[in-house]
Amino acid sequence: MAEFTDVDPVASEAPIAKHLLPISAHADEGGHLVIGGVRVEDLAQEFGTPLFIYDEDHLRARCQEAVAAFGYHASFATKAFLTKAMARLAFEEGMSLDVSTGGELEVVLAAGVPAERIVVHGNNKSESEITRAIEVGVGRLIVDSFDEIERLRTVGDFGSVRLSIRVTPGIEAHTHEFIMTGQEDSKFGFSLSSGDADRAIEAIRSIRGVTLDGAHAHIGSQILDFDSFRKEIELLAPFLARHQLTEFVVGGGLGVAYLNSESAPSLSSWAKAIREECALAAIPDDVAIGIEPGRAIVATAGVTCYRIGTIKEIPGVRTYVSVDGGMSDNPRPVLYRSGYEVFLPRNMTAPRSRAVRVVGKHCESGDIIVTDGRLPHDVKVGDLAVTPVTGAYGYSMASNYNRVTRPPVIFVSGGEAKIVARRETIEDLLRLEP
Repeated sequence: MAEFTDVDPVASEAPIAKHLLPISAHADEGGHLVIGGVRVEDLAQEFGTPLFIYDEDHLRARCQEAVAAFGYHASFATKAFLTKAMARLAFEEGMSLDVSTGGELEVVLAAGVPAERIVVHGNNKSESEITRAIEVGVGRLIVDSFDEIERLRTVGDFGSVRLSIRVTPGIEAHTHEFIMTGQEDSKFGFSLSSGDADRAIEAIRSIRGVTLDGAHAHIGSQILDFDSFRKEIELLAPFLARHQLTEFVVGGGLGVAYLNSESAPSLSSWAKAIREECALAAIPDDVAIGIEPGRAIVATAGVTCYRIGTIKEIPGVRTYVSVDGGMSDNPRPVLYRSGYEVFLPRNMTAPRSRAVRVVGKHCESGDIIVTDGRLPHDVKVGDLAVTPVTGAYGYSMASNYNRVTRPPVIFVSGGEAKIVARRETIEDLLRLEP
């Protein structure tokens, strides 16, 4: 078995870096990519392309890491990636699950996760979503607006459901503006600085039968330094004390590396920093501290495998490599100008000497998967191409744009592969139309 070596992250021709791949990934004697004990080329042959491939051992390891730090107060943010299999896996490893819509709630329930281990978010919950959450007995409902408080007044019996409020701390985290959520100008939560959060506490506690004992904040996604989290905790600590709240969820948002040149903190180091900052802020030991990681659990566990259909070289301009997927299975480059790497699974250690732009098959010039990619000089039509770190916000944000069918999702472990979401068919596309 040929092990990956550490590569110079600045060298653009370097092979793919090991820290961007699932924990079981390695190159076999012939240089072929193996994940979960199975060659990726064999998976593509069996299941077709495009194909989402997840290393099940990686998923479990990241869940275990979060639970080791926070127990069941570590909730998996299902918006990052949700199938019934993923919901079951996260629960089996001790995590609770965070949902933000009625659809996510029903998928998690269908997976067999007990309702009391579900946390329900959402900035515009409907009456039916609120009613359903309370009927099934979810563990916690996060209140997000004064309109929602009025909806809660009509519910009646809250049973064992506990409430928290989402607080907007007024922090501009260092990330893309579209995934910043903690700043004052946000659709989420109650403003701390304006006093709305304090008024919301009073309004909720005036409702008969409610148990409000928690606060939740989330400052954004793909955050790679701890300063923003430290500021969040520092700002929220007096609020917790003022209202005698016994649970504080700092949210999620921990970032991951997407490029050879990037690095990211571990879940464990993030958890350690949160604990230390809570202690410095004099948050009492009997206040339960929670996190809601999503991307940090699933992103690096997953890769997407495509097949190259055309290679178009425009002299003096660039080389376009077109694959059989695109913005319908990974919209992040279009939405956020997110950077990705690309490589050929048939030769993991080959220098990537050819500059390319990897694009999809959609009728859009903006249908770009890898803006500034590198591939070996001998790349050819028919080759498989892999983009790593696509386990978060790929399948979960996939669409049927141009009426393409969404790829299947497979989990691999111990030399075995299993389908957790089958490939869509044309019949699926037509099923909703009379």
